[in-house]
Amino acid sequence: MEVENITTVSEFILLGFHEFSDLQIPLFLLFLLIYLIVLMGNLTIIALTCLDPRLHTPMYFFLCNLSFADISSTSVTLPKLLDILRKRQRISANGCFIQAYFFMVTACQEFLLLTVMAYDRYVAVCYPLHYAVIVNQRLGVLMVTGTWILGFLVPVANGVLLPQLSYCKSNAIDHFFCDPSALLKLSCSSTSMFESVIYVMGGFVGLPCFAATLTSYIYIISTILRIRSAEGRRKAFSTCSSHLTVIILFYGTILSLYMRPASMQSLDQNKLFALLYTALIPMINPMIYSLKNREVKETLKGAFHFNKKQFT
Repeated sequence: MEVENITTVSEFILLGFHEFSDLQIPLFLLFLLIYLIVLMGNLTIIALTCLDPRLHTPMYFFLCNLSFADISSTSVTLPKLLDILRKRQRISANGCFIQAYFFMVTACQEFLLLTVMAYDRYVAVCYPLHYAVIVNQRLGVLMVTGTWILGFLVPVANGVLLPQLSYCKSNAIDHFFCDPSALLKLSCSSTSMFESVIYVMGGFVGLPCFAATLTSYIYIISTILRIRSAEGRRKAFSTCSSHLTVIILFYGTILSLYMRPASMQSLDQNKLFALLYTALIPMINPMIYSLKNREVKETLKGAFHFNKKQFT
């Protein structure tokens, strides 16, 4: 594929999964199906949470926001991948920088929301009698509002720095969206400032979120192990099993994507891990919560029975 060797970039070319050019139609159908499932699954969680009074609790309020964050994350990256049938997936330079910024925004929001949900589960398991007092509606709204504000503010410096770099090596991004790390590979100016800000952002958001989540589950598991009856342990674990599954998938993917040694990294692997993080995890999150959560399953059954009566 021809690429331009230029100093001032007006547009970029997303190479996507160009190595599978003979599978364009099957891949287009696959990615379209994934996107539709993400939308349908997460919108279902949001609708059920809003419509069923039984789900008007802090836990489901957090889950509703996580579903919205998953939709946002996928909508930022996947629609451009659906241009796979075109020979060249072009995106304007400004559009690329905006996409990179919102990708960082959604990543921050996911970290923060999952941490808030870990705290919610910690209080529910460790202080069940005081849960309604500690995690009340006001605190829930404040915590979620804080995650969205921080999610937009933390990546601002990176969003400002990206357009300031000179891109003279090429305008072809070997990725399916404007991933900041892929953009840095095209820069012929120093990227040390951007990388320093990334480390600061990771230290400000990533590490504290991981530490808080890990600490919460250490206390949760310790509390569950002290419960004498097997039935009591099962019930206590069931209150956080869905969130724990999502946490393992999320952090496992992030660590695999960004914490591998440079010698073990390849562009193809990075794209596959990025696809897992931006598309597959948002697709299976609603399934995890609906399959492992009694209230959600009961609400779904009620909705199906109601619709069935309407058409009979």
